[in-house]
Amino acid sequence: MTTTNTDTKVGSGYLESLQKPANKNSGSTGQAGSALGKDAFLQLLVTQMKNQNPLDPQDNGEFVAQLAQFSSLEGIQSLKESVDGILTGVGSSQALQATSLVGRSVIVATDKSVVDTTKSFNGQVVVPSNISEGKVTIKNKDGNVVKTIDLGAQKAGTADFIWDGTNEKGEKVDPGTYTFSAETTVDGKAKTLSTLLPAKVNSVSFQNGSEMMLDLAGIGKVGISKVTTIGI
Repeated sequence: MTTTNTDTKVGSGYLESLQKPANKNSGSTGQAGSALGKDAFLQLLVTQMKNQNPLDPQDNGEFVAQLAQFSSLEGIQSLKESVDGILTGVGSSQALQATSLVGRSVIVATDKSVVDTTKSFNGQVVVPSNISEGKVTIKNKDGNVVKTIDLGAQKAGTADFIWDGTNEKGEKVDPGTYTFSAETTVDGKAKTLSTLLPAKVNSVSFQNGSEMMLDLAGIGKVGISKVTTIGI
Protein backbone atom coordinates (compact mmCIF):
# COMPACT_ATOMS: atom_id res chain seq x y z
CA MET A 1 0.00 0.00 0.00
CA THR A 2 1.54 3.30 -1.07
CA THR A 3 1.74 6.05 1.52
CA THR A 4 2.73 9.68 1.22
CA ASN A 5 4.11 12.14 3.72
CA THR A 6 2.72 15.62 4.29
CA ASP A 7 3.31 18.36 6.84
CA THR A 8 0.98 18.47 9.82
CA LYS A 9 -2.16 20.39 8.84
CA VAL A 10 -2.92 23.43 10.96
CA GLY A 11 -6.48 24.69 11.40
CA SER A 12 -7.48 27.75 9.44
CA GLY A 13 -8.31 31.10 11.02
CA TYR A 14 -11.92 29.92 11.05
CA LEU A 15 -10.99 26.80 13.03
CA GLU A 16 -8.75 28.77 15.40
CA SER A 17 -11.55 31.25 16.10
CA LEU A 18 -13.79 28.36 17.16
CA GLN A 19 -11.05 26.91 19.35
CA LYS A 20 -10.85 30.10 21.45
CA PRO A 21 -14.05 30.35 23.52
CA ALA A 22 -15.18 33.75 24.74
CA ASN A 23 -14.46 34.03 28.47
CA LYS A 24 -16.03 36.75 30.54
CA ASN A 25 -14.11 35.77 33.70
CA SER A 26 -11.05 37.87 32.86
CA GLY A 27 -8.83 39.39 35.52
CA SER A 28 -9.73 43.00 34.70
CA THR A 29 -13.46 42.43 35.09
CA GLY A 30 -12.88 40.59 38.33
CA GLN A 31 -11.05 43.61 39.75
CA ALA A 32 -13.85 45.93 38.69
CA GLY A 33 -16.42 43.70 40.35
CA SER A 34 -14.64 43.99 43.70
CA ALA A 35 -14.37 47.80 43.56
CA LEU A 36 -16.68 50.13 45.49
CA GLY A 37 -19.89 50.86 43.52
CA LYS A 38 -20.27 54.41 42.20
CA ASP A 39 -23.54 55.04 44.10
CA ALA A 40 -21.97 53.96 47.37
CA PHE A 41 -18.90 56.06 46.59
CA LEU A 42 -21.01 59.19 45.98
CA GLN A 43 -23.05 58.61 49.12
CA LEU A 44 -19.87 58.23 51.15
CA LEU A 45 -18.40 61.41 49.63
CA VAL A 46 -21.55 63.48 50.32
CA THR A 47 -21.78 62.17 53.89
CA GLN A 48 -18.14 63.08 54.44
CA MET A 49 -18.76 66.64 53.20
CA LYS A 50 -21.86 67.06 55.41
CA ASN A 51 -20.05 65.90 58.53
CA GLN A 52 -16.80 67.76 58.05
CA ASN A 53 -15.74 70.35 60.61
CA PRO A 54 -16.71 73.82 59.25
CA LEU A 55 -13.77 75.28 61.16
CA ASP A 56 -11.42 72.81 59.56
CA PRO A 57 -12.89 71.97 56.12
CA GLN A 58 -11.46 69.30 53.89
CA ASP A 59 -8.37 70.28 51.95
CA ASN A 60 -9.09 71.11 48.30
CA GLY A 61 -6.29 68.83 47.12
CA GLU A 62 -7.73 65.88 49.02
CA PHE A 63 -11.21 66.57 47.64
CA VAL A 64 -9.86 66.74 44.08
CA ALA A 65 -8.06 63.43 44.64
CA GLN A 66 -11.34 61.81 45.73
CA LEU A 67 -13.10 63.15 42.63
CA ALA A 68 -10.29 61.73 40.49
CA GLN A 69 -10.77 58.38 42.20
CA PHE A 70 -14.49 58.54 41.38
CA SER A 71 -13.68 59.34 37.75
CA SER A 72 -11.36 56.35 37.64
CA LEU A 73 -14.10 54.14 39.07
CA GLU A 74 -16.53 55.37 36.41
CA GLY A 75 -13.94 54.58 33.73
CA ILE A 76 -13.35 51.05 35.03
CA GLN A 77 -17.06 50.28 35.11
CA SER A 78 -17.52 51.70 31.62
CA LEU A 79 -14.59 49.58 30.38
CA LYS A 80 -16.07 46.48 32.02
CA GLU A 81 -19.41 47.06 30.28
CA SER A 82 -17.62 47.50 26.94
CA VAL A 83 -15.57 44.31 27.40
CA ASP A 84 -18.66 42.34 28.43
CA GLY A 85 -20.43 43.57 25.30
CA ILE A 86 -17.52 42.54 23.08
CA LEU A 87 -17.30 39.08 24.67
CA THR A 88 -21.04 38.58 24.26
CA GLY A 89 -20.69 39.44 20.58
CA VAL A 90 -17.77 37.04 20.18
CA GLY A 91 -19.73 34.25 21.87
CA SER A 92 -22.70 34.83 19.56
CA SER A 93 -20.41 34.79 16.52
CA GLN A 94 -18.86 31.49 17.63
CA ALA A 95 -22.30 29.99 18.15
CA LEU A 96 -23.32 31.01 14.62
CA GLN A 97 -20.12 29.56 13.15
CA ALA A 98 -20.58 26.35 15.13
CA THR A 99 -23.97 25.63 13.58
CA SER A 100 -22.33 25.50 10.15
CA LEU A 101 -20.22 22.52 11.27
CA VAL A 102 -23.21 20.18 11.63
CA GLY A 103 -23.27 17.64 8.82
CA ARG A 104 -19.70 18.39 7.73
CA SER A 105 -16.65 16.18 8.03
CA VAL A 106 -13.61 17.01 10.13
CA ILE A 107 -10.20 15.46 10.70
CA VAL A 108 -9.76 14.78 14.40
CA ALA A 109 -7.19 13.17 16.68
CA THR A 110 -8.87 9.84 17.47
CA ASP A 111 -8.40 6.09 17.03
CA LYS A 112 -11.97 5.33 15.84
CA SER A 113 -13.94 6.19 12.73
CA VAL A 114 -17.13 5.17 10.94
CA VAL A 115 -15.99 3.64 7.65
CA ASP A 116 -17.95 3.20 4.44
CA THR A 117 -16.03 0.19 3.10
CA THR A 118 -17.58 0.54 -0.36
CA LYS A 119 -15.00 3.25 -1.06
CA SER A 120 -11.45 4.09 -0.04
CA PHE A 121 -10.81 5.42 3.46
CA ASN A 122 -8.11 8.05 4.02
CA GLY A 123 -6.36 8.55 7.34
CA GLN A 124 -3.15 10.03 8.73
CA VAL A 125 -0.49 9.08 11.24
CA VAL A 126 1.40 11.70 13.24
CA VAL A 127 5.15 11.06 12.90
CA PRO A 128 7.06 13.10 15.52
CA SER A 129 10.49 12.23 14.05
CA ASN A 130 11.90 10.31 11.10
CA ILE A 131 11.12 6.59 11.23
CA SER A 132 12.51 3.66 9.25
CA GLU A 133 9.29 1.66 9.38
CA GLY A 134 5.76 1.79 10.74
CA LYS A 135 2.37 0.16 10.42
CA VAL A 136 -1.35 0.79 10.94
CA THR A 137 -3.48 -1.99 12.43
CA ILE A 138 -7.23 -1.94 11.75
CA LYS A 139 -9.64 -3.77 14.07
CA ASN A 140 -13.40 -4.30 13.87
CA LYS A 141 -15.92 -3.68 16.67
CA ASP A 142 -15.16 -7.14 18.13
CA GLY A 143 -11.47 -6.30 18.47
CA ASN A 144 -10.36 -8.65 15.71
CA VAL A 145 -7.59 -7.53 13.36
CA VAL A 146 -9.03 -6.90 9.90
CA LYS A 147 -5.97 -5.57 8.12
CA THR A 148 -2.46 -4.24 8.66
CA ILE A 149 -1.11 -1.45 6.44
CA ASP A 150 2.65 -0.95 6.06
CA LEU A 151 3.77 2.67 6.30
CA GLY A 152 7.41 2.09 5.40
CA ALA A 153 10.00 4.79 6.11
CA GLN A 154 8.53 8.22 6.86
CA LYS A 155 9.87 11.69 7.57
CA ALA A 156 8.64 13.78 10.50
CA GLY A 157 5.17 15.22 9.87
CA THR A 158 2.03 13.31 8.96
CA ALA A 159 2.00 10.11 6.93
CA ASP A 160 -1.11 9.47 4.83
CA PHE A 161 -2.51 5.97 4.46
CA ILE A 162 -5.39 4.54 2.43
CA TRP A 163 -7.56 1.53 3.26
CA ASP A 164 -9.57 -0.02 0.46
CA GLY A 165 -12.10 -1.60 2.83
CA THR A 166 -10.81 -5.15 2.43
CA ASN A 167 -9.37 -7.70 4.86
CA GLU A 168 -6.07 -9.55 4.55
CA LYS A 169 -7.71 -11.95 2.07
CA GLY A 170 -8.79 -9.10 -0.19
CA GLU A 171 -12.45 -9.50 0.74
CA LYS A 172 -14.67 -6.48 1.33
CA VAL A 173 -15.69 -6.11 4.97
CA ASP A 174 -18.91 -4.64 6.34
CA PRO A 175 -19.27 -0.87 6.85
CA GLY A 176 -19.15 0.24 10.48
CA THR A 177 -16.94 1.63 13.22
CA TYR A 178 -13.31 0.52 13.12
CA THR A 179 -10.35 1.14 15.41
CA PHE A 180 -6.99 2.25 14.01
CA SER A 181 -3.68 1.94 15.86
CA ALA A 182 -0.28 2.95 14.52
CA GLU A 183 3.16 2.08 15.80
CA THR A 184 6.82 2.10 14.91
CA THR A 185 9.98 0.66 16.43
CA VAL A 186 12.55 2.88 18.14
CA ASP A 187 15.73 1.31 19.54
CA GLY A 188 14.12 -2.10 19.36
CA LYS A 189 11.03 -1.04 21.31
CA ALA A 190 7.50 -0.53 19.97
CA LYS A 191 6.29 3.09 20.05
CA THR A 192 2.65 4.12 19.58
CA LEU A 193 1.85 6.86 17.08
CA SER A 194 -1.27 9.05 17.07
CA THR A 195 -3.82 8.81 14.27
CA LEU A 196 -5.88 11.55 12.61
CA LEU A 197 -9.15 10.26 11.17
CA PRO A 198 -12.24 11.71 9.44
CA ALA A 199 -15.57 11.98 11.27
CA LYS A 200 -18.97 13.55 10.59
CA VAL A 201 -20.28 16.23 12.96
CA ASN A 202 -23.74 15.31 14.28
CA SER A 203 -24.19 18.26 16.64
CA VAL A 204 -22.35 21.01 18.51
CA SER A 205 -22.63 21.98 22.18
CA PHE A 206 -20.93 24.74 24.15
CA GLN A 207 -21.12 26.84 27.30
CA ASN A 208 -19.70 30.28 27.97
CA GLY A 209 -16.10 30.05 29.05
CA SER A 210 -15.68 26.37 28.16
CA GLU A 211 -14.41 24.54 25.11
CA MET A 212 -16.85 23.87 22.30
CA MET A 213 -17.73 20.17 22.03
CA LEU A 214 -18.50 18.31 18.80
CA ASP A 215 -20.65 15.17 18.80
CA LEU A 216 -18.97 13.01 16.14
CA ALA A 217 -20.52 9.97 14.47
CA GLY A 218 -19.15 6.75 15.92
CA ILE A 219 -16.91 8.62 18.36
CA GLY A 220 -18.99 10.77 20.69
CA LYS A 221 -18.15 14.17 22.13
CA VAL A 222 -14.74 15.61 21.29
CA GLY A 223 -13.31 19.04 22.09
CA ILE A 224 -12.85 21.44 19.16
CA SER A 225 -9.15 21.65 20.09
CA LYS A 226 -8.67 18.09 18.79
CA VAL A 227 -9.88 19.05 15.31
CA THR A 228 -7.10 19.70 12.79
CA THR A 229 -9.11 20.26 9.59
CA ILE A 230 -12.71 21.24 8.79
CA GLY A 231 -14.74 20.68 5.66
CA ILE A 232 -13.12 17.73 3.94
